[in-house]
Amino acid sequence: MDWLRQLPIGQYVAGRGWLRQLDPRLKFLWSLAFLLTPILAGPLWRLALVALLLLLTFCSGIAWRIWQRSLPTLLALCVAIALLAALLPSGPERPLPLQSPPENSLLPPPPAWVLLQVGPLKVTKRSAELGLNTGTLLFTLMHSANLLLVSTAPEELAWGMSALMQPLESFGVPVQKLGFQLLLALRFVPLVQEELQNLLRGVATRALNLRQLGWKQLLALVLAVAERLLANILLRAEQGADALMARSELWRAPSALRVPRVPLIWLDGLGLSALLMLLALRMRFGGF
Repeated sequence: MDWLRQLPIGQYVAGRGWLRQLDPRLKFLWSLAFLLTPILAGPLWRLALVALLLLLTFCSGIAWRIWQRSLPTLLALCVAIALLAALLPSGPERPLPLQSPPENSLLPPPPAWVLLQVGPLKVTKRSAELGLNTGTLLFTLMHSANLLLVSTAPEELAWGMSALMQPLESFGVPVQKLGFQLLLALRFVPLVQEELQNLLRGVATRALNLRQLGWKQLLALVLAVAERLLANILLRAEQGADALMARSELWRAPSALRVPRVPLIWLDGLGLSALLMLLALRMRFGGF
């Protein structure tokens, strides 16, 4: 019943490796690049981003035991969603522009829109492209965010985002308070997983036979667990708010909570150069 603790989704895992020593501001910019560059990009660029994410994961210095459950599960989910999107009807294909052919000329054969058809299941070029875009976008969205959270401490991440938003202070935006709220939110994620783990353990200790339950009783059980989970989460949030109010609304800037570290200039310069090269390649080859 400790499978949730073995899946470090959104939780920082301490250790060694070059990815953990990279500047958090640079890692946040890399995450934005993985999220924004697939927009209006071709299928080859999306597949290249997936391959780059996998390469960064395997070469990051993070132990494989951290990824041995979450990464294959995410890959299987993305492949299943991509196949489902490719098999479902994608609407009518875009018609070709009408042209009047010259006299005494042979018309070219019509394009092969249908790639695969097995009975009622049909995969067209449009549905295949839709499935590929959906699967790759889901993988880059979830895994890039998870890789950022696993390799970056919450204090480092809050400080990095506050440093990037520092110019907004001239417009009256409370950047430091937003960074502190982000830090509280990141600290709150493990509490949610712990509450869900405790509820599932409580259901398992009662040795309920789910096969003998009807669909009404099963639905009632799911709703009861969800209701209790929401109540426990709200209770934890209220306790955290009371603790802050007891300290007279005391809050601290993320820079004061961050543990100073010695920056690796060569590593940060190499990461920035690689990011600029990625953006240049997107502008040159992103449409393929």
